[in-house]
Amino acid sequence: MTPARTPGWSGLRGLRVGVWGVGVEGRSTLRRLAAEGVEVAAVVDREGGRLDDDRPVLGFGAGGFEALVACDVVVRSPGISPYGAESLSVASAGVSVLGGLGLWLESAPRSRVACVTGTKGKSTTTAVAGALARGLGAGVFVGGNLGTPPWDPSQTPADWYIVEVSSYQAYSVTAGPRVVAVTSLAQDHLTWHHGYDNYVRDKLSLCTRPGVETVVVPAADAELTRHRSLLGPSVDLVGDAHPAWVDVLPLLGHHNRRNALVAARVLQRLGVPGADDPALLEKAATSYEPLPSRLTPVGTVGGVDFVDDSLSTNALAALAAVSAFPGRRLALLAGGDDRGIDYGPLADGLAARGGALRVFTVPDSGPRIAAELRSRAAEVDVVECPDLVTAVGLAHAWAVPDGVVLLSPAAPSFGVFRDYRERAEVFTRAVRELT
Repeated sequence: MTPARTPGWSGLRGLRVGVWGVGVEGRSTLRRLAAEGVEVAAVVDREGGRLDDDRPVLGFGAGGFEALVACDVVVRSPGISPYGAESLSVASAGVSVLGGLGLWLESAPRSRVACVTGTKGKSTTTAVAGALARGLGAGVFVGGNLGTPPWDPSQTPADWYIVEVSSYQAYSVTAGPRVVAVTSLAQDHLTWHHGYDNYVRDKLSLCTRPGVETVVVPAADAELTRHRSLLGPSVDLVGDAHPAWVDVLPLLGHHNRRNALVAARVLQRLGVPGADDPALLEKAATSYEPLPSRLTPVGTVGGVDFVDDSLSTNALAALAAVSAFPGRRLALLAGGDDRGIDYGPLADGLAARGGALRVFTVPDSGPRIAAELRSRAAEVDVVECPDLVTAVGLAHAWAVPDGVVLLSPAAPSFGVFRDYRERAEVFTRAVRELT
């Protein structure tokens, strides 16, 4: 299904507009429509209710579908898949289903915009790029999938825009920014995209939208190399050799140093003054503060270091996290919401690591991870646990006296936890209770 051409926010005036989904992005969309003088004909979510301003929200199955198909345009939130039966039914009624990012890019100053996507690393890359730009004295907006959407009326105009873009958001983009960065590519969000082929096509569609001048990618990512034809005609490959300024950043792992190099290259391609001066970048790098749940140390108990990487939702992220602790005795906590990804690559990667390693799995995907390890990596010890708190206790007992307990689940958090933040909170609380 090809996304409809996006008219831009002002192009919605005079139309019957519905807003589908009222999470962070949906609420920004409601505020933007109000600022544009666009009257919203319907507000729909999976469940009904009321917003903080007492505006009624229809449940999709309780009048919401009928309200949406009576609209000319529906602005969907990222979590609503265009491949799902609900979206297909709305679109088949002749309604244009659009996304907020696509609407914004139609009228944004695209020559000063960079969009950062990727299976993993996009948040860190976006945050590092923003910190470096600010440290160089530039007025920069940093947001999107990370933080506040750029179309929220609370945002003031900026000199430069660094926007994190998920595959959900990329699907609806019809006009490209000047620079696109793709940090990595691996299996993720297969349920939403209805398969890996759609996921790759949707995520990388951002690279070939009208207006894109350069696509920045790490040279060492094999999966991006395999899909080189989808990256567009002007690809800037970033190598792994890093200058001294990268070491100033408080980042764990080789993959995060690579993300920092991609971030700097994005600024250079945008034309941010000073971005090509290593001395200025080194000074700017001191302002960066690490994001939570991305290889974040949370404490040491009995000589064992505990590290929160709760935002790890696939095998690529987990393996990158594991590689950050070469030679250390490592207990890996893995498992979560089962989206059907192939855990064979995780098993192969862990088998190749060598050294003392034990994997503690948790529901729901824990049994599948354990089965893959027993089948493909018999030399890796695996312990199936009923929950995360139990896994923390068992992992600590094994990792004593000088090991690492790493929460890098290779799976989303939903089901057992509300989101990755709650999973991280449970992990951190369990660590504290060990003392």
